[in-house]
Amino acid sequence: MHFTTLKPISKTDILKKVENGLKIKNYSENPKPLKAPVSNLTPLMKPGVQAIIFDFDYTLADSSPGVIECINFALGNLGMPSAADATIRRTIGLSLPDTFIMLVGKKYIKYLEAFTRLFVERADEVMVDNSVLLTNVPETVEALQQLDIQLGILSLKGRYRIQAILERERLLEPFKVIIGGEDVSEHKPSPKGLLTAIVEMNCHPQNALYVGDSVTDAETARRAGIAFVAVLSGVTPRTAFESYNAYAILEDVSGLLNLEPIKNNMEVSRVCK
Repeated sequence: MHFTTLKPISKTDILKKVENGLKIKNYSENPKPLKAPVSNLTPLMKPGVQAIIFDFDYTLADSSPGVIECINFALGNLGMPSAADATIRRTIGLSLPDTFIMLVGKKYIKYLEAFTRLFVERADEVMVDNSVLLTNVPETVEALQQLDIQLGILSLKGRYRIQAILERERLLEPFKVIIGGEDVSEHKPSPKGLLTAIVEMNCHPQNALYVGDSVTDAETARRAGIAFVAVLSGVTPRTAFESYNAYAILEDVSGLLNLEPIKNNMEVSRVCK
């Protein structure tokens, strides 16, 4: 079984790639999908996987009860009506400014700073306790770790909250790189955070996967030139990913273990033992 390992991409290469068109001026705009059908596109993935980077909310964990609590806490303290649970769930994965605008509109933008402050204030109290790992996540992470695949996380959620949730679940150690909303100046779908994770993992983009539940995640991977795996464990339907060059669309992260590149890792692991 042949395992393809390409030369690790350098920080200089990453910066050049960003400067040559991957940086987008306005990240609040809705991501624009590829126009070509998926069937006509060639997957970026090469045989063998060195690194897998995950989105967090709705990919590895469900923080929706905490997010709903924090958003309605902030809206209530601003004298605004509560938002419906289903509406809030559709904002998970967006930045707080985009979430606020989606819920109340641009005409109330002057309250954004206060909304953010109130959200963070409440989140510090309740978010970790109101977040749980999704089904099959611990077992899948353990299996991937045994295959010597580096694991990382790129999310808009605060890194310290992600770390607290994983530490509570005794699942922090497998994730060598965690990039939260406070760690990058340009949020998804900017590729900056994803490319930064690749550099920190000393991995070539063609030997990496980004796994997420939203079209924002899909667009982030596309702009970074990294193969994307969609999971349907969130609120985004399968049809939303059809215009993207998704390497695979899975029900949840446990399906990663059935992908051919990861099976290649399993074969290599057996041979080496």
